[in-house]
Order: sequence, then C-alpha cells, then structure tokens
Amino acid sequence: MFALVLHSHLPWLANHGRWPVGEEWLYQSWSASYLPVFDALERLADEGHTNLLTFGITPVLAAQLDDPHSLAGMHHWLGNWQLRAHEAALIDSAAGAPGTASSVAALRELGTREHRESAWALERFESRWRHGASPVIRPLVESGVIELLGGPLAHPFQPLLDPRMRAFSLEEGLEDARRRWNHRPRGLWAPECAFTPGMEQDYARSGIDHFMVDGPSLRGDTALGRPVAGTDVVAFGRDLTVSYKVWSPKSGYPGHGAYRDFHTYDHDTGLKPARVTGKTTPPPDKKPYDPALAAAAVDKHVADFVEAIRARLRSESERIGRDALVVAAFDTELYGHWWHEGPVWLEKLLRALPEAGIRVGTLADARAQGYVGEPIDLPESSWGSGKDWRVWAGDQVRDLVGLNAEVVAEALAHVDAMPAGLRHRDPVADQAVREALLAVASDWAFMVSKDTAAGYARDRAHKHAHAMREIVAAAASGDSRRAEALAAAWRHADGLFPGLDARRLRRTASASAPPGIAVPDPARAQVVTR
Repeated sequence: MFALVLHSHLPWLANHGRWPVGEEWLYQSWSASYLPVFDALERLADEGHTNLLTFGITPVLAAQLDDPHSLAGMHHWLGNWQLRAHEAALIDSAAGAPGTASSVAALRELGTREHRESAWALERFESRWRHGASPVIRPLVESGVIELLGGPLAHPFQPLLDPRMRAFSLEEGLEDARRRWNHRPRGLWAPECAFTPGMEQDYARSGIDHFMVDGPSLRGDTALGRPVAGTDVVAFGRDLTVSYKVWSPKSGYPGHGAYRDFHTYDHDTGLKPARVTGKTTPPPDKKPYDPALAAAAVDKHVADFVEAIRARLRSESERIGRDALVVAAFDTELYGHWWHEGPVWLEKLLRALPEAGIRVGTLADARAQGYVGEPIDLPESSWGSGKDWRVWAGDQVRDLVGLNAEVVAEALAHVDAMPAGLRHRDPVADQAVREALLAVASDWAFMVSKDTAAGYARDRAHKHAHAMREIVAAAASGDSRRAEALAAAWRHADGLFPGLDARRLRRTASASAPPGIAVPDPARAQVVTR
C-alpha cells in the first residue's frame, strides 16, 4: 500500500504584521495551495474516489482559515492580486531584454495568465470558502475521501514542553477538531514530528492510535508501522527514498528548469514571471515562464514518481517477506505556494496511481489492514536538521528555550492560583494560557535557527510572553478591572481557540508528571539520535 500524507501548518499570523512577514504569508499559501488542493480533492470526491490521502491540519491553521478577520483579509488580497495582474497586462515599459522574464512581452503575457488565475481564485473563494475552511473540509472527512490528522494547540515543540501543558495542549487540540468538524482524530501529526519517550502514553490517553515520525526515527525501516513502547499506538515513518524524489534539502522535482521560479519577482507588480531556467542562472537572465513546458514536466514527474513508488513497494516487500507500506509525507504548502505546479501534479498522481495498479490508502487504512510490524522503543527525534532537536533546542535558540520554560511556568502558576470550584470560565486566565501557548509555538525557534525572518520570530515570541505576563501581573495585583481590560485587548488580536478553558488545565494539576512521562530538561542543547 502507498499512503500519501500532507501536513498543513502556518503559525498564527492574523493581526501580526502584513509584509514582508505576516498575513501575506497566510494569503499566499491560501490562494496558491489550499484553494487548488481542495479543489482537486473535491473534484476527485465527486467522481467517487475515497481514501485518497491522510491530511493533517493544525488547530492554529484551521483557526485562521475560519477567522472572520482572515477571511476578509483574504478576499481583499485576492482582489489586489487581480489588480496587480491588470497592471502587468497593460505594462508599456520594462527593464528586461527581449527573451527574458522581465521584458514587456513576457510581463503582458504574465498579466493575462495571472488575471485568469486570480479570477478563478476569487470565484472559488466567494462560492466555497466565504464561511471558512470548515465547510470545505468536513464533507471530505465525513465521506472518507481523506483521513484527518489532528495536532496540539498552537504547534508547540512537545518534548520541551511541561508535561501538564503538553497534555492540555494535545487534548484541547483534539477537541478543537471535534468542535470544528464533528470529528475527533485518532491520528496525529506531532509538531515537527518531534518525539521523546513517554509521549506515546499521552497519545494513548487521548485516544490517538497512530502518528507520524520521520524515517530515521524507525532506523530507516519504514515498511511497516510500529507499535511504540508496549502500547497500541503505532508510529508510521516517512519513507525518505520516495519522499526525497519530490522534495529534499538539495534536489527534487520543483527545481526543474521548466517550473516557475519561486524566488524571482517582478517587483513592480509582485508577480513571479520566470521559470527556474537553471540552478546557477541569475534572476535577470531567467527565461519567461512557459505553461506548456511546465505541463510537460508535470507529466514526466508524475510518471517518474509512480515508477519510484512501484519499485520501492517491490523492493521493500521482498526485503521484509510480506506486503510493504510506503509512506510519503510533505508540507501541503509545497503544493502551489513553493511549487507552483504542485496541485496539478498532485491531482494527476492521485489519478495515475490506481491506474498503474498501485493500492492507495490512508494511515488509518494501513493500521486497520495490518501493515504493522514488531514493537519499537522510539528514540528522541524530529524531522528537523540532524533528525534531532538542535533546531528547537540548540545554542542559537537557547534564550527562547529559557523563555518558553518561564512563560509556561508563570501561566501554570496563575492557573493554579485560581479559586477552586469556579462555575464560570475566567476570561483572564483563558487569555493568559492562550498567549503562553502562542509564545511557545515551535515556529519561532525554527525561524531563528534557519535565519528566516528571525527578527520577526523573536518579536512574536516575546510579544506573546509580554501579553501573558502583563495580564497575569494585573490579576496578581488584585486589579481585576485592568486584568480584564488587558485580556480583552489581547483577545481582539489573538482570539483563536474560543473553546480553550483554563479550568481544565487546573483540574489536571498534579505534583508530578503523569505516569510514564519524563519531565524534559530545557537546558539540553542537542539530542542526537544516531
């Protein structure tokens, strides 16, 4: 069996800047990835296809795709995209030489093409997405077209999170999915595929029976899922041999010369006019994007990937002496946002696989149908650089690791000081916990370690920490009016997860970690798995 897994995630961006980092990131991904990917899935669903893929969407992204502010901002962004397309189509002068992507002829053709794409996106958004993503996703889950993977609130790096907050974040994330889609996932995409021994007990208590890890966590043997540490919770590993055909640190289909170049902009319109052309070709010399060349490359790479899956299934089945499983996993944002042709490639692949006699299913299918091997004790790991924790706990982000530990401890102390037996929710405590969770999102350390908008990431971590601290300080001083006003003001910007109830965190309080959960040491800078 072949199982395709897509992981959809962006940090909370609403009300926190627009450009170059902020809401623009959300709207670009929404228009380029989520709209066309779900359009393809709905088309396949209408034809009767089921069990197409396993789709993970984090609670923080789901919240943004249903958020009224984000919906209004997205509609405005799509209209602006169309205006930029008009500008390119009517351009009468350009700096580029003939034959380059920035020539007058190339930019006019680009504008015409982008006008058609923006018009389609506007129509699709207004007709299918005007009430958010939930009405789009729910029918696909209920009809069995996709299996839905859940995740903890705000996407924390779980191994470094206080066990109480870890368990609370996981349970609240699964309940957020139930409220949003009337479906509580039994599968999980753990943030960053991060794991430390004991987390499988958290999963078992929350009703999770399978989750994703990276291939090296299973020592590269990903042909079957593996029950973890004496539980019935099964870990499925990403097959890197197959997954890296599409996307790898150094190569993959999106780098082909015919595909649209992600990094080259026409700075007057903000549109992307060029094809990759060559890996060493400077932006001014890149050739204009040619849809016909890109379409031919898509067909070639669909056929190549089908053969790669077939070969891998055969070789792995021969190696283990029984039918094998191959799992390929990618960020959803690869399809469209990073790789412009990705959604077309994805739909053609999902059609080509059964036509080639390859059995396709979800992770839940794989578990139910016995693609499970012997138990394993998983090591501490992630899918980041080195397959360890260095991206989220290394020297570059040691200050953020310390900040995260302090923020969580202060939020827990505030919750523990709440009067026992509260009959109503406490909006001050709820917002303090909400801001603490946003402060410890794994995205901030990732962006610092990878030096991608590191200043923005540090600012966001400290901004949420400050929000939590000023709310808690006002409450601790006895100034309830100021605490309530601060909580309300921050909730205006960070009003996600309306079901979050800090009283549930207090009720899980204990003097020690839950059984089987090891308390992590945030001072550890690296944990090497090999």
